[in-house]
Amino acid sequence: QEQLVESGGGLVQAGGSLRLSCVASMRTFSSFTMGWFRQAPGNEREFVAAITWRGGTTSYTDSVKGRFSISRDNAKNTVFLQMNSLKPEDTAVYYCAADRLADAPMTSARFYDYWGQGTQVNVSS
Repeated sequence: QEQLVESGGGLVQAGGSLRLSCVASMRTFSSFTMGWFRQAPGNEREFVAAITWRGGTTSYTDSVKGRFSISRDNAKNTVFLQMNSLKPEDTAVYYCAADRLADAPMTSARFYDYWGQGTQVNVSS
């Protein structure tokens, strides 16, 4: 059964860094476009970043460009989100998602087929 498990969340001061990881159980992980989304209390889930299966194309929401970086290691069925220069407004539950059909870094949650349980990121001011 396909499963995504995130890790790496925690509490960090503003300006600090965290690296999120998401390990996937899919045997065909290398064919999935992978994405990261986040949801803060009282807000809708929003797109953060995505990467195509070859890793050649990435997409970021404007608020994280230049600070966050998405990457993947297909040999380890893992996708990463390196988060630098964190701000209090980055505080949210971060979710990993997998899209089995797209050949592009989709930014809408409705395109993703599988989701992890989320990992909490708290950034203090």
